[in-house]
This record gives sequence, structure tokens and C-alpha cells, in this order.
Amino acid sequence: MPEANQTAATVLVADDLEGSRALLFTLLSGEGYRVIQAEDGAQALALFQRHPVDLALLDVMMPRSTGIEVCRAVKSDPRTRLVPVVLITGLNSTKDRLQGIQAGADDFLSKPFSKEELLARVRSLLRLKQFTDELENAETVLFSLALGIEAKDPYTAGHCDRLSRYSVTLAERLGLPAELRVALRRAGVVHDIGKLAVPEHILLKPAPLTAEERKVMRLHPAAGERVCAPLKSFRHVLPIIRHHHEKMDGSGYPDGLQGEAIPLTARILTTVDVYDALTTERPYRKALAPDETLRIMREEVKRGWWDGTLVDEMEVMVHGSLKSGS
Repeated sequence: MPEANQTAATVLVADDLEGSRALLFTLLSGEGYRVIQAEDGAQALALFQRHPVDLALLDVMMPRSTGIEVCRAVKSDPRTRLVPVVLITGLNSTKDRLQGIQAGADDFLSKPFSKEELLARVRSLLRLKQFTDELENAETVLFSLALGIEAKDPYTAGHCDRLSRYSVTLAERLGLPAELRVALRRAGVVHDIGKLAVPEHILLKPAPLTAEERKVMRLHPAAGERVCAPLKSFRHVLPIIRHHHEKMDGSGYPDGLQGEAIPLTARILTTVDVYDALTTERPYRKALAPDETLRIMREEVKRGWWDGTLVDEMEVMVHGSLKSGS
């Protein structure tokens, strides 16, 4: 019997042999799946562009892009990289399997395969895709909430996007691995999500905050960490959220960390956050020019606030972007 909770899933079947496609179509549609078909690799890639595919079954040996080439393209595209891909190979094709693993394939089926084996692998991978979709939806909600906070203050328009771009560029200059660059991109958006817990009369106050109001405001990094903690994919983001208001001399918050005890990713976000704040107009002052901003930041490095190495890298980055006009 078809599983009612999977009837909406769309499975892409790609094989240059009509008989093989017909067999897979019969087995999968009989279980309630929506099946779309491609007779070669190029057609499969075109279908990926036109349809929301939940799972792909790709024969390795196809004209106009092999199954491995299609898999590599799918896994290289941010829009489709999380779609599970099963490569259908010959029984003893060790070479195909090695190439498939390198291309990012999620599973393999060896010919000839049984109906039971096929359906078991399809069900398992579709459950994984469902979990992944739910995770992406949760991230989307967090990003929407974070951007909603930004939208309340006209002076912070575009702040999150700039922090994401600046911090990733700085991380690239430092040679940080991809997973930390992704964490910085996400943190640029959600770093202040804990401000959901801050009353608006404090959050949007145009005058200096009182001592009590500052205490409330200083709760937002820990609050933001708690909001994002359930997402395992945010494990590298959480230290950035919690520690982006720490200072090198230990005078920051919430934990008063010093020096390299502050995670490097948090120090990166802090550096670009300070730069963006000073170069953006505020109710109480005009935006500062880049050189004036960097001069102030270097003075604050001497006070023990910021990471001087990162400020130096930021200066090189800023001057490079000014010369290029970007």
C-alpha cells in the first residue's frame, strides 16, 4: 500500500533505456510517488531547474552527461545540493561508486535490484529529505525574525546583509574553512535575534540608555543563543551569537572573555560590526568615512577592545574594495 505521507514526493528517474525508466515508473508510481522522467543527463539537469525534485535516481551510463556528472552538478548548486541522489550502477562497478562518492551521491543501487530494496532506499532518503526541509524551514523562520528586528530601525537597514558579506570576505582572507564561513554568513543575519527579548522602548531609544536599560540590552546575546540552540546546524553559529559583544581586555559581555578565549569567528563578526556601525548614519551622528572609522578602531585596539590583526585585515579589505569600486 502507498504511504499517505509520502504521496506528494517527486522522484526524478533518469535512464537512457526506456525499459528501465518504465520499470522504475511502475514501481514508484504504484507507491504513490510523482515520477518525472529523463532520457539523458542533460534532460535530467533541465528537469531539476523546472521542478522541485525530492529524490533523484540516476543511471550512471547516460549520454549527454553521465549520472555522475549530473550528481556533481546537483550537489554543487545551493538550490539542489540537499536533494538525495541515488546512482544506479553495474553490480561490480567499484570505479563508478568511488566517482559517485566524490560527486556527492547519497546512495547506490546495483543492477539488478529488487523492488523491496529500491523502495526501502527511496523511503529512507525521502524521510531524510523531509527532516532537511523542516530544518531549512526553521532557519528561514529565524532569518525572518532577525530581519524583522532590523526593519524596526531605519538606521540599520541592510546591516545584516553587510555583516554577512563583510565577515565572509574577511574569513576568506584568513583562510577559514567553508563550515565557518557558512556560520559567519548565518550569524551576520541572526547575531542580534536575542533582541526579541528586549522591549522596544529600549531597543529603539534614540537617547543613551540608563544603567538598568543597559543591563536589559546586555542580555540579548545569551537570549539569542538560547533561541538558536535547538538547531544542530547552528553549532558553529552559537558561539558567534553569544560572544560578538566581548572585548579583548575582558570588559565585554556576557561572559567577560579575554583575548583568544573569544572565538575567532566572534572576533571577526565584532570587527565588521564595529566598522559597519561607525560607517552608518545614526540618530545622534553622521556616518563616518572609512579612513576615519579605521583610525578610531585602531585607537580602540590600543585600549584593548578589538583584535588588532583583524582590524589590519579589515583595513586592507576596505581599501581593496574602495580601489575596485565595489
